[in-house]
Amino acid sequence: MSETPKAEIGQPAPDFQLSDMEGRTHRLADYRGQIVILNFWSAECPISEAFDPYFNERCEEWTRRGIILLAIDSNSHYDDDEIRRVASERKLRFPILRDRGNVVADLYGALTTPHIFLIDRQGILRYRGAVDDRTFRKREPDVNYLEEALAAVLEDRPVPTPETQPFGCTIVRDIG
Repeated sequence: MSETPKAEIGQPAPDFQLSDMEGRTHRLADYRGQIVILNFWSAECPISEAFDPYFNERCEEWTRRGIILLAIDSNSHYDDDEIRRVASERKLRFPILRDRGNVVADLYGALTTPHIFLIDRQGILRYRGAVDDRTFRKREPDVNYLEEALAAVLEDRPVPTPETQPFGCTIVRDIG
């Protein structure tokens, strides 16, 4: 990371603008009034891939409830065609935004894929970390941190565990 992340729990989430694989521009500020889940994602990471069905299954319901899911690919070692191919193969129902130069990953301090950031309707960062408590040694989760955080935000109460250690593949940053 080139600098200290600007995304802090309890503070306004830093705004950004990125394009998805269809060329549509997504600006975080445009989603004010909705809950936003940022999922730092990878076309190559098996852990990110393992969570794709989880996100696909919830995407439609979340959208109906005013919850926006944005996947962000900040990896520098493959191109947009690879992302499109993988998204098509996995039949992903959520947009994948391309973070060239890992600007947004650096802004948020995203380290892995997945690395989750939950932003409330007022644009405040309320959670960052792992989807759940699985690790390389612990394959089956006991706690889904994202679901706990989302329930708290939906009920306008404090998030019980606002930050956890992310679990996944390291984001391959553009060093240049």
